[in-house]
This record gives sequence, C-alpha cells and structure tokens, in this order.
Amino acid sequence: MTKVNYPWFKREDVDGFFALFQNNLANFVLIAVSMIAMGYPSSIVYGRVIPGAAISVLFGNYYYARMAEKLAIKENRTNVTALSYGISTPVMFIYLFGVLQPALNLTGDPELGWKIAMAACFLGGAIEALGSVLGKFCRDHLPRAAMLGSLAGVAFGFIGAELLFRTYEMPVIGLVVLAIILMGLIAKKKMPFRIPASLFAIVIGTFLAYTIGKADVGQISDGLSTVGFYPPVPTLGFLEGLSLLTKEMIGLLAILLPISIYNFIETMNNVEAMAAAGDNYNVQEAQLADGVGTMVGTIFGGVFPTTVYIASIGSKWMNAGRGYSVLNGVVFLLASTFGIIAAMSKIIPMAVIAPILVFVGISMVSQAFSSVEIKHHPAVVLAMFPYFANYIMTRFNGPAGDVVKNLSPAIVPLGQGAMFTGLLWGAILVFIIDNQFKKAAYAAGVAALLSAVGLMHAAKLEILITSEYTIGYLIMALLFIGYKVVESKKEDSGIKATN
Repeated sequence: MTKVNYPWFKREDVDGFFALFQNNLANFVLIAVSMIAMGYPSSIVYGRVIPGAAISVLFGNYYYARMAEKLAIKENRTNVTALSYGISTPVMFIYLFGVLQPALNLTGDPELGWKIAMAACFLGGAIEALGSVLGKFCRDHLPRAAMLGSLAGVAFGFIGAELLFRTYEMPVIGLVVLAIILMGLIAKKKMPFRIPASLFAIVIGTFLAYTIGKADVGQISDGLSTVGFYPPVPTLGFLEGLSLLTKEMIGLLAILLPISIYNFIETMNNVEAMAAAGDNYNVQEAQLADGVGTMVGTIFGGVFPTTVYIASIGSKWMNAGRGYSVLNGVVFLLASTFGIIAAMSKIIPMAVIAPILVFVGISMVSQAFSSVEIKHHPAVVLAMFPYFANYIMTRFNGPAGDVVKNLSPAIVPLGQGAMFTGLLWGAILVFIIDNQFKKAAYAAGVAALLSAVGLMHAAKLEILITSEYTIGYLIMALLFIGYKVVESKKEDSGIKATN
C-alpha cells in the first residue's frame, strides 16, 4: 500500500483559515472591549490576556494538525480535516462576567483581578483535562442525536441567529457579504480570479462599508494606533491568584466546576460531529489537549479556557486540511504580538465578519440532522430547545427589561445548565423511540441528580433535593420503569399464549 502524502497546506485551507480566524477574532474583540469597559487597563488586556490566549490557540491548533496527520496516515487518505480550536463563546461570557467582573469588584485592583482569573482558568483547564477520563464512556453511551442536537442549539442561537442579527445591522454590507458566503461556501460557486470566498467577502464588505460611509475612516487611524509590541511573557501570577481563589473568592469554585464540565462536553460533542462528517478522532485525546492548551495559555497570562471549536464542521464542509489550523495559530500569535488584532477589530466592521459565522451556524445545524437517522430527528430538535432558552435568558434577562418574565418564568431555569438538559432530553427521546425504556429511566435519573446539586435549573451549585425539577425527573424515571415492566409482562403473556 502506498503511504499517504498528507499535505501541510492546500488551497481549501485558505477558506478554512479565514472562517476560523474571523470566529476567533470576533471572540478576541469581545474580550478586549468587555475587559476595558470593566476597568482593566489596555496593558493587561493587550499585553497579557490577548497574547496568552494566542499562545493557547497556537498550541491547540498545532496539536490538532498533528492529530489530523496521524488520522490521515492511519486511514490512508488525504481528505482529513483538522479539528478547529479556540475560545468557546458561552464559556468566554461566563469568565468575563462570572469571574473577571466579580474579581475586579471584590479587589478593586485590575492586577489582582487578572491573577484570580488566571487561577480560575488554570483550574478550569485541569478539570477539562481530567474530564478526558470520562470522554470515551460518555461518547459510547450518549446517542449521537443528543450530542449533536445540544450542539446545534448553541450553533442556532449564539452563532447563526446572533450573527445574522449583526449582519442586518448594516444591511447594504451584510447582505452582500452573506450572499457571497452562501454562493462560495455552501453552493461552492467560484469567486472572481479564484479568490477564496471568505477573503473575497471580507474585501468587498470592508470596501463597501467605507465607500458608502457606514464605517468612519477615522476607525483606520484608531486601529493603526493600537499597533505595537506585546510579546507573550511567562508569568506565575496564577499562583498568587490561587491563594485568593481559595479564600476571599471561594464562591467562584461553584462556577468553575459546571462550566469546566460544560467545556469538556462541548469538546466531546464537536469531536462526535466531526466523526459524523467522516473524521473519527479520539475524544479523550482531544479533551486532554484542550485542558493542557488552556493551562499553557494561563502560564502566559491567558484567562479564557479553550476547546475544540464548533467551526470544525464548517472547515470540513470547505474541504480544508490541516494547514488552516496551523496558519490560524501562527497568524494569531503574530497578530497579538504586534497589536494587529486590536487594529483589525477597529477597522473591519462586525457586519463584514458576521456572515462568515452565520455559515458556521448553518453548517453545524445541518450536520446534526444529516448525521442521524430520520426517526431520531425529533430528538435533535428537542435537544436544541434548552439552548434556545439559554439564548433568550442571556440576551434579554437584563435589569432594563422584563422580556423573559413576559414570555415565561421557566425560561431562566430551563436555560441554566442548558448543555446538560439538552443532552439528557435528547438521549431520553432517542431511548423512547428505540424502546429502550430502561436507559430512558437512567437518563431521567441522571437529570434528577444534576438538578439536585444545582448543575441544571439553578444559578449555582447547591443541594436542591426537594426541587420540583428533581422530583419531576424522578417521577419520569419511575414512569419509564413502570412502562418497561408492563410491556415485559405483556410480552411474557404473549409468549405463553403462543406456546
């Protein structure tokens, strides 16, 4: 057998690079804007946090490029797509407003707040790495429809819908860019001069924005003013943060455990999505790599956990290989070191970036349905609903409005622990469809346990044994067991009558 020659780079990697780069760039921009608005100085944001995150991104993307090479050699084929890697958007928001903001409020010192966040991130990475022990078990016992459905809920709300809204903020630019993306990346139409569709869309969109006055030319000078030298520098500041985290800010540990569990489950779901698309990676290795990558980034000042990215499926649809992954890591490190990320975030309008991420949302939701049996499609839909509640909860549950209360008081508890709720409801419905009522009862029992300790339908970890949710799930479990017993008796009676 001829040994496969798996290339480091191919033409399709250009589209994959721009899609992943814009995805990560959007998160980096949100991080910078949010932290500076909180009161963290640019020296910490651009000089420590962004370079630390870039080191983590470089580590993870290079590691996944090597994993792709191993898979290509093992299966003797070249059409392997490396897993994407970056900062998880839901986790990012939790760390911004659940760790960085309270740490700054408590200490009044941005330096100490940053060190506490580093400690939290390091612990989160350790929990994620330890989660690799459970990775194979979860993947073997959770139905694909449940895993992909819960992930599709994230893609539909936080990526597809959210970024489609942003696309419409500048309709003349956003709609043109979206049309180019749909033509080039979904319909696979060639762009002029064979320019990659995502690059062509960015160029046209940015040109339009400045030509018709939707972007101020002053943004260019503002962006260029951020260019400088911000090299990643190792730090042991997280050790000081650990001492504070285990004393004054011990309450943050209640946030760290569930969000870290969420992170390694997200990795598992994304690896499963890639397996459904044809690239079957080792989920335990991926979870370990994510945790180690997070801890490596922390040592260089990073404060946000990293994970296998939902954009992996989008890259697979583009027929990217592994070059896009490595290039993304290298470019992000260079861009963060020289302040280019900050400059680009000011120069390129969000309406230009948004349609590329809409494509990622479309591809993920589509993959969820195309990768499972038709009879399991209802389970995919059901698994998506909790994250729809989570989206409404996080976007409309602010102090300024009563949108959530006017819709339903149950939206907030349904959105809390949405990943767990989606996984378990998707699994329960698959088991019901497949007449596996014993497994459905087990899943309901797990839901009761998670509700009883506050991992689902609660704002924090606490003992809630008498919670209505806990009781409801326990009654469900008994219902499934009872149905199984009755059906078994009917089958036994039928067999005896036949004999």
